[in-house]
Amino acid sequence: MRFNSSKIQVWLAVLALSGVLLIPKSLAETPLVYKYKSKRGIPSFSDIEPQNVNYKIVQVGCFACNVGSMVNWYKTPLNTSAYSDLILKNAFLHNVDPALIRAIIHAESHFKENAISKVGAQGLMQLMPATAKELGVKNSLNAEDNIQGGVKHLAKLLKKYRGNIKLVAAAYNAGEGAVKKYGGVPPYGETLVYVDRVKILHSRYRQTG
Repeated sequence: MRFNSSKIQVWLAVLALSGVLLIPKSLAETPLVYKYKSKRGIPSFSDIEPQNVNYKIVQVGCFACNVGSMVNWYKTPLNTSAYSDLILKNAFLHNVDPALIRAIIHAESHFKENAISKVGAQGLMQLMPATAKELGVKNSLNAEDNIQGGVKHLAKLLKKYRGNIKLVAAAYNAGEGAVKKYGGVPPYGETLVYVDRVKILHSRYRQTG
């Protein structure tokens, strides 16, 4: 396992000075780990993006779900260019605010097409295999398939919760069953911070037009 802690510390320090992060508590805040195969075909992991090899990005959880995250969500850079055509196309097809789609993608995978969580959620909008199958998604690691399925799911949740973004975000994170059980946003630490961060990101992406 190849982790260069000194480089991680420098990277976090730069982000802290730029206002993207507050002062980090530990190296555990680093969100991305790269999984790839060595020349001998041995599965390997690294905090540094591998060069000239195929790799997948493995995350501890969704990008915005870490209760102890030190990301400053009011200042962290937005991404209005990545997958713009696909986002706008599916926003129009399913009548979903493109700013909400960007907020969910940002919160879920930080726009990493090959992101895979520890629980098996995949792709830009972190679709679980069962959900992807239900939505007719053939390949969750394909941006077009993933966004189409994810936005279709968002449209369903928006209709079910009558446009209540907090409940939509809560259901996207914890499941519709959990929202029904608690009659609102479930009191899970991960879900509470996720809902709050999606709200912040949604507002900021709407302001970008």
